[in-house]
Amino acid sequence: MKISARNCLGGTIKAIEEGSVNNEVTIELAPGVELTSVVTKASCERLGLKVGDSAYALIKASSVMLGVDE
Repeated sequence: MKISARNCLGGTIKAIEEGSVNNEVTIELAPGVELTSVVTKASCERLGLKVGDSAYALIKASSVMLGVDE
């Protein structure tokens, strides 16, 4: 994965709270250190996000995006 964001934090998906349009995805970066991002349901499905999987929090400016290895 190549990206332009300088802040790329890897972790494990701890929880996915599903909403009608958006989901809240919580990633555990280290024991006791969590980060939560709001992403569309469509993005969760497209990325195949599941609890227990590895994922990355990509931080650029005021946005937090998620990415996974293909």
